[in-house]
Amino acid sequence: MSKFALGVIKFQREVFPEKAELFEKLSTGQSPEALFITCSDSRIETAMLTQTDPGELFILRNAGNIVPPHTNQTGGVTASIEFAIGALQIPNIVICGHTECGAMKGAMNRAGLTSLPHVREWLGFAQGAVDITEALGAGLDADAKMRMLLEQNVILQLQHLRTHPTVAVALAQKAVNLHGWVYDIKTGEVSAYDEASGTWVPVEERYASEVASAAIANHAC
Repeated sequence: MSKFALGVIKFQREVFPEKAELFEKLSTGQSPEALFITCSDSRIETAMLTQTDPGELFILRNAGNIVPPHTNQTGGVTASIEFAIGALQIPNIVICGHTECGAMKGAMNRAGLTSLPHVREWLGFAQGAVDITEALGAGLDADAKMRMLLEQNVILQLQHLRTHPTVAVALAQKAVNLHGWVYDIKTGEVSAYDEASGTWVPVEERYASEVASAAIANHAC
């Protein structure tokens, strides 16, 4: 814990003073640009990955970046989504999977998780992605098959997301956009799902027009 304590001290003495104005503004409320749903894996550093400041992402993390379909049973994921969209009215939701995901490896062999019963049950929410991968990727090698599962899981969780009432309403009102990403830990590459074509493309290609508009706006400033 000494490393973490030293980190807090450095934050208080060096980092916080440099961003004091930002933190003063954040002390009065938040208005995030995206609800970012990703895995609990310690190798996923959301602020580093997206180069964002505090206040820009509303982050929801769990094993396998899973969104259970909506039910009347209250859970942390459901409540967080409801608050993010219903109360904060966040305009974007990103579901971000990643390579070397232990949860997805477990999902491929849930029967072997006898000593982790809650994990086994939780990963049942990814079973549809496993079944699709087994059907479509039967001839693939292990790496390609896992990549397909990562992508199919993100697509499945986006489908589950649409069953949540606050999200369904926001989608009907065109008040929210859904995004699916897969992050490669080894290469730093991020692929984004293009729903129109049903393909995965690099982030810079998927958001080329938005990036160009932002660059023009920043240049004008």
